[in-house]
Formats: sequence, C-alpha cells, structure tokens
Amino acid sequence: MSVFGSITRLATGAAMLCGLTAGAAQAAEEVNLYSYRQPHLMQPLIDAFTADTGIAVNMVYANKGLLERLVAEGRNTPADVVITANAGRLADLVDADVLRSVTSPKLEAAVPANFQDPENRWFAITKRGRVLYASRERIAADRGLTYEGLADAEWKGKICARQFTHPYMIDLISSMIASHGEAWTETWLEGVKANLARKPQGNDRAQIKAVAQGECDIAIGNTYYYGIMLSDPEQRPAAEAVRPVFPNQGDRGAHMNITGAGVTKHAKHPENGVKLIEYLTSPRAQEIYAAQNFEFPVVAGVSTAPVIAVFGEFKEDPVSLADVAAQRRAAAQMVDRAGLSS
Repeated sequence: MSVFGSITRLATGAAMLCGLTAGAAQAAEEVNLYSYRQPHLMQPLIDAFTADTGIAVNMVYANKGLLERLVAEGRNTPADVVITANAGRLADLVDADVLRSVTSPKLEAAVPANFQDPENRWFAITKRGRVLYASRERIAADRGLTYEGLADAEWKGKICARQFTHPYMIDLISSMIASHGEAWTETWLEGVKANLARKPQGNDRAQIKAVAQGECDIAIGNTYYYGIMLSDPEQRPAAEAVRPVFPNQGDRGAHMNITGAGVTKHAKHPENGVKLIEYLTSPRAQEIYAAQNFEFPVVAGVSTAPVIAVFGEFKEDPVSLADVAAQRRAAAQMVDRAGLSS
C-alpha cells in the first residue's frame, strides 16, 4: 500500500501538505494525483476511471503550494500526475522541471495541437473562454466587441475586471502580446486601465454582478462562472442581466484557456498516470467533467453541458497556449509598470 492509502484522500492547504510523506512501497494498480482542481469536480471522474480500469486514484487537493511541494520532494515525490487550471501554471511546472515528456498517440490525436505542450509534458482536459459580459440594457446585442476595443475612449469608466495580477488576467494579456507584440500591448493596457470603472477587485462573478448593478457596462470573465451563476437561484438574476460575448469573432477569435494535466518527472506509476490522462480525454470523461465544472470539452464531438449551450457556436483563437504562456513574464512586468499590481 502506498503512502496515500487504499482510498482517495482529500485534504486542503497546510493540513494536506503536512499530511503526506514520500517513500513507501508502491501498489501495482494505483495512481497518485496532485490536483489544483477541487475534489467535488474531480471525484466523479476518479470514480468512473477506477470503475472502468480497476486503478485506484489517491488524490490530494490544494489551492496553492503543489508546485513548491513537487520541487521540494524531488525524486521522492509520491505524485504521478498533477492537474492545474490554466496554461500559465502548467508552464510554471515545465519551467520547474517537474513534468516528464510522455508518448501517447491517443492524447496527441484527441487534444488539439494548440492545447498541448510541444514536448508532450502536459495536455488539456477541458477548455474555457475568457470573454466579455455586456449589459443587456446598455449594449446592443449586435455590437461586435473585441479585446482591442477595450482601450477605446468610448468605454471610459465602463469596464470592470478582477486584479490584473491574477493568472487569468496575466494569460489574457500574454495572448495580446502573442498577437500584437509588447509595445502595442503596453499601450493597450494603459488604455484599458484608463477605462476602468473602479479599482480591480473581486472574482469573475463579482464583475458580472457589478454589470448587473450598473457599476460598469462590460466585465471580463471566464465562461464557466456564467454556468455556475445560472445554476444558482440567488446568482441567476445577475447572470441573466448580462450577455456573454465572445470577442474578436470577425478576426482571430476568443482567447481560450484550459485545465490541463501532466505526468510528474519522478512518477512511480507513470504508465497509470498516462492512462488517467488518456481517460480524462475520453468522450465519457469529457462529458462528465464538462457537466461538473461548466467548461467546454477539449475533444471534438463531445456535447457541452446544457446550461452553457446558450453560448452557441463561437470562433476560438488558434494560437498555441504554450506560446501564450511564454509571454507571462513580460505580461506580469507590464502589469507592474502600469500600476495595476495591487
């Protein structure tokens, strides 16, 4: 039996980090998972994987600190697979050299090339759009919105956003650098700053609520938050007061990001780790996960959850997320220079 035990262990924060020790003999049919994704999102997938394969999944959850733990554990880590919520964090794992390249024709065929690492160290398992939420009352439905247009003077005092240092905002800015270069993006960011209705604050749902309350006309947020709010009777009125808009539909398409997974460099069960990630990109698992977290399936032909089917068809930016993530240092420095780091 491994250090994780024979059943899935769910823990959070420091309690989780203190509760694990590396080493110990390894069971033949198990896989050890470090996850930045919450237990209630992962458990249905874990249960289905074990039922289908007979491989037990021993999972540990934390909202931060897993990268640091993997580095500290080194070759003694019990973790076989790590899952995290955006391309920037996956790139951090690559930069820290804690992921291995894997060979999997199934993954290479199932996951679009722009949603996988060029050296096969991580693969997307779901995707989401970072879109604009526009007031239904104050912005016409046929108004074509773009990320570039957020810097236009007509939106002065009308935009709400969370803190620009958050990984979701850094990745969006990184995508602008990938499309337009650093100099152009720096000017654009200054324009967006000038158009903010208030100091950046709160999470993505708070931005949607701010539009509903008339504090601003446009908010920036991830698509899955809209599904969460529509499914909550208390938050549904705010969600229904806004219109989700996928920007740049007339040119490159909307910025997309992912939840992704990779096999750790010192995995004790690397084959089972690959099997787990392959399973997460299977049609059955894609449907389960998309329904649980209101993200979009990353594999073509899999149905989206009914609650987010309201988004309809939309055009995605085809840029490689590895290329976007490569710009995150420049994006973070740009945010600091713009005075948006606090």
